[in-house]
Amino acid sequence: MMDNSAFITIFTPTYNRFQLLQRLYDSISHIKYSKFEWLVVDDGSTDETESFFRTILENTHFLVRYIKQNNGGKHTAINRGVKEAKGELFFIVDSDDLLPSDSLEEINHYYSKIKNNSKIAGVVGRKKIINSEKSFDLKEKEFICSPFDFRYKFHYSGDMAEVIKTDILRQYPFPVFENENFVTESLVWFRIAEKYDFLYFDTSIYYCEYQEDGLTDNYWRLLKKNPKGSLLYYQELLKNNITKEQKFNILKTIKSIALSNGYGFFGLYKILGIYNFFLSFRKNIT
Repeated sequence: MMDNSAFITIFTPTYNRFQLLQRLYDSISHIKYSKFEWLVVDDGSTDETESFFRTILENTHFLVRYIKQNNGGKHTAINRGVKEAKGELFFIVDSDDLLPSDSLEEINHYYSKIKNNSKIAGVVGRKKIINSEKSFDLKEKEFICSPFDFRYKFHYSGDMAEVIKTDILRQYPFPVFENENFVTESLVWFRIAEKYDFLYFDTSIYYCEYQEDGLTDNYWRLLKKNPKGSLLYYQELLKNNITKEQKFNILKTIKSIALSNGYGFFGLYKILGIYNFFLSFRKNIT
């Protein structure tokens, strides 16, 4: 009998998270599903991360691949990981998080339903926050929609774990800007949403624990510190079908990011492009 289970790349971008990697490794070691690799891109860590993986590679019972690159930010690590991945599916799991033992089994179960559907880019399960009492449930056990509709039409705000067909993700690399090291992942998810849907399902496949110095905790600071990537994201967001109130809030955010970096009025035009910014503004605010 032919085995139709998918080979999955668990991908971890990491930077100076040596003290947390053992915990993630232990959780992956207990995964029941066997057809996977753990691909790690070390984004220039200066702690003991590299020596940790030297030890892991000598003793692991599953496929682990470790790549080290110069520090460029999580988005550049993801770009590298997508290029190197061997899996049919690409599953980003941050170094400070964990996977339940049945995570990949659940992913494969739902993926088998949409595997041959060229209009669906992947599957999305829930994240469970292990150091917070906050939780949410989907209104349906499973449904199909775009990432944009999930957030702005159905108004879900909880964290989700995207598992994407690798071949599709390779078509949407993160843009890289000189002297910037952060681009929000939503930029790529919403670009994919222009063409593809996802199958969402109401099962936790990912346990996350937010760190005080992590990307999520410092999200607004990162947006202001990396204005070109951030303004590009909000410019593209304005082009979508969102409410006037949302558009107004986005324009206030654009102004705040631009002014906090000393760009001023004409500097903002230089970043976004005069024509494209005016076109976006006129089309979306009226």
